Amino acid sequence: MKKNVLIVGAGGVAHVTAHKCAQNNDVLGDICIASRTLAKCDKIIASIQRKGNLKDRSKKLYSRPLDAFKVSDTVKLIKDTKSEIVLNLGSAFLNMSVLEACIQAGVVYMDTAIHEEPDKVCEDPPWYANYEWKRKDRCRDKGITAILGVGFDPGMVNAYCASALKHHFDRIDTIDILDVNAGSHGKFFATNFDPEINFREFKKVWTWIDRQWVQKPVHADKWVYDFPVVGKQPVYLTGHDELHSLSKNIDAQSIRFWMGFSDHYINCFNVLKNVGLLSEVPVKTAEGVEVIPLKVLKACLPDPSSLAPNYTGYTCIGNLIKGSQGGKHKEIFIYNTCDHAACYREVESQAISYTAGVPPVAAAILVAQGVWDPKTMVNVEELDPDPFLALLDKIGLPTQMEDRTPAGVKS
Repeated sequence: MKKNVLIVGAGGVAHVTAHKCAQNNDVLGDICIASRTLAKCDKIIASIQRKGNLKDRSKKLYSRPLDAFKVSDTVKLIKDTKSEIVLNLGSAFLNMSVLEACIQAGVVYMDTAIHEEPDKVCEDPPWYANYEWKRKDRCRDKGITAILGVGFDPGMVNAYCASALKHHFDRIDTIDILDVNAGSHGKFFATNFDPEINFREFKKVWTWIDRQWVQKPVHADKWVYDFPVVGKQPVYLTGHDELHSLSKNIDAQSIRFWMGFSDHYINCFNVLKNVGLLSEVPVKTAEGVEVIPLKVLKACLPDPSSLAPNYTGYTCIGNLIKGSQGGKHKEIFIYNTCDHAACYREVESQAISYTAGVPPVAAAILVAQGVWDPKTMVNVEELDPDPFLALLDKIGLPTQMEDRTPAGVKS
């Protein structure tokens, strides 16, 4: 059994993951939270203690300073903490540095988002092939388990695809992944994740249609979808991490990702974009100070973790999958809904961070128990979805399913 977890990062997702690891530390062992800003790590530890979420008090819960861009420092910390599982929940710019450290140290690696380079935005697909998959042979040769994109989207939605193929379809034609937050945080404008990473996604849309990559303008394709619990909500065709592995690993004609945005959000986004504040290209002020507009905007917007206390409403994330089973046409919506207020009561977080932060804990438990341990690099859809979704049912993210096959439709 593998034990002792090192959490890299101290943002909103790491906050949730640390709480849930603490709730399951009888399996996961000692937990170290590491970040460049030690105070953020200690704030998470204080929250865990305040909520009484440390299950086994004989196990250690502690923090360490770390600049995860320095591979040698991360290797040393892994060894010093005797960690066998590393959950990389820091900036997406860190992925290759932390992965390299895990390969060198010979320990399990997991993350929740695809790697990004600061000077490259919305690179040509498939994104995983640009960085992560180039290291797959090294993971396989060293017998190292690396599970990529094990948050919610990517992560649970990938498992939904694998589950659908395993239990509900002989053939999948289309997959539409839909993510909507029908909650309210009371701020004029804010993002639910790191604004810098969030806005970098919206430079252009890469989507998988008719078995090929298609580029489309941002927020050009709109769909009003009738979700469980939250009702009809507008969603927009968007590029996203999971399309880049699902297009390789799931045999489907088209795989698309849709993100929900309110009219107010779209208006604010367009103004910020049109005046140049979403640019990652440096500019100089009249005083000669060089700044990056997007980083300035990030500094001006609310910290996503600060939104949690006042958040109300629900998220709904799921996959509308169409195909056939037994020669008959079939459509299902497999999904989760999450309550912002309930998340705050349990772990002092909002639901967006909660949905991303709980799945890596389920994956870590399965790896610790030897249920998931492929000893190579994989994306979530390449693993058995059943134990993953069953465990998530128990620890906070239950899956539900609706049959949405239209009456009278034939294969």
